[in-house]
Amino acid sequence: MSFYLYDSVQKEKREFIPLAEGKATIYVCGPTVYDDAHLGHARSALSFDILKRTLQDLGYNVTLAKNFTDIDDKIINKLATSGKTLHELTEFYINRYLEDMAALGVLRADIEPKATESIEAIEKMITELLESDCAYTIENGDIYFDTSKDSRYGSISHMVTDDAQNISRIEANSQKRNPKDFALWKACKEQDVCFNAKIGQGRPGWHIECSAMINKFFKGNDEYCIDIHCGGADLLFPHHENEAAQTRCALNKEIAKYWMHNGFVQIDGEKMSKSLGNSFFLKDALKVYDGELLRYYLISVHYRNDFNFNEVDLQNSKKRLDRLYRLKKRLYGGKVGRVNKAFKEALLQAMCDDLNSSKAMAIVDDMISSANEQLDKEPKNKALKQEILGNIDYLCQLLGIGCKDAIEWFQQGVSEEEKTKIESLIAKRAEAKKAKDFESADAIREELQNMGIAIMDMADGTKWEKL
Repeated sequence: MSFYLYDSVQKEKREFIPLAEGKATIYVCGPTVYDDAHLGHARSALSFDILKRTLQDLGYNVTLAKNFTDIDDKIINKLATSGKTLHELTEFYINRYLEDMAALGVLRADIEPKATESIEAIEKMITELLESDCAYTIENGDIYFDTSKDSRYGSISHMVTDDAQNISRIEANSQKRNPKDFALWKACKEQDVCFNAKIGQGRPGWHIECSAMINKFFKGNDEYCIDIHCGGADLLFPHHENEAAQTRCALNKEIAKYWMHNGFVQIDGEKMSKSLGNSFFLKDALKVYDGELLRYYLISVHYRNDFNFNEVDLQNSKKRLDRLYRLKKRLYGGKVGRVNKAFKEALLQAMCDDLNSSKAMAIVDDMISSANEQLDKEPKNKALKQEILGNIDYLCQLLGIGCKDAIEWFQQGVSEEEKTKIESLIAKRAEAKKAKDFESADAIREELQNMGIAIMDMADGTKWEKL
């Protein structure tokens, strides 16, 4: 089965033909680690997590790299008030990010490079650019990339103009040769974080790290460094434009064969922005909602579309996901069989159409309805039950949903104190039943029901769920 993706640069769907047969190399621009992860980070991570899962399911040996920008102006500003070292601060937020992504079921990247651990590779690329006169040093020691040396500058974003809005996104400096030139290396200044290098004491600019990391970890071929470069739509310009330009001039080839960008996240119709004060931290969302529910909700909309996060749609997603877990609970403890061939093919076809996850979710809804109808007709059909559980198991593999214990899924929102009380009442009920005191057992069931708890007597004991 062929995989098609929408190439953000070519602006059309293209068949994925890898640089090396049977292999897929992906680079995702990761977070700048000066604060906790927000919904925008989650959307990007999930978009390219399902890309990796889909390509793996198609039989590709996938290598995905996601970087951590751990030296940056925002990080330096945070250091001034944090009382931490650079390593302490960035490691803290890297670990927080990884914990949040794990809660969403995001697979760890195969390579997780950091800017501070890539200084040698960054210096090497900047030196090559200086030697070819594609970069130059100004009086204060900063090193800039000369955009006029790249004849294809602007071909990635198609957004490069001389208008003030775009130029304002690239730092202004009167010593630059061209308004669009950007910093590769920032010379050491007072109260700065600096690294020793032959090109001068200082620190890397933002754009150079990704080009250097890709060149360090991926071989590519004579035309391209990697197969697919991914990131949020906000990175298209200037970040990805500048990455591509410096790579072309340093290595004489394109950084990526394909480009994929996920849409923005809005909160109740307004673009998520820290400057607007409506940035929704993932850690806060995870206190209220299960990670798999957030995952389901965020991938239910096609990755290229802008996402409007709101409570109504989230609750609708909860109802849809609950239907899947009710089906799984109906078959609780059963043997997992093979996935239905037609179901698997339909799901994979949807995902091979530029990761059409919204269509895939509709296929899942149909499967749930059909499975319940079949079970109603053939409640003792073991082969049917095993196949349905195989379908759910495949959903976990491909989309990362339906992975949790079905009983525990319906125990969400119950405090540990309440759980202890519930388990105690269930134990008392079991003792009452053993003593044939059915009146007391029924009274305990009623007490639990008044607490909003339903109980089910099963072969391996009594299970409970929140109503």
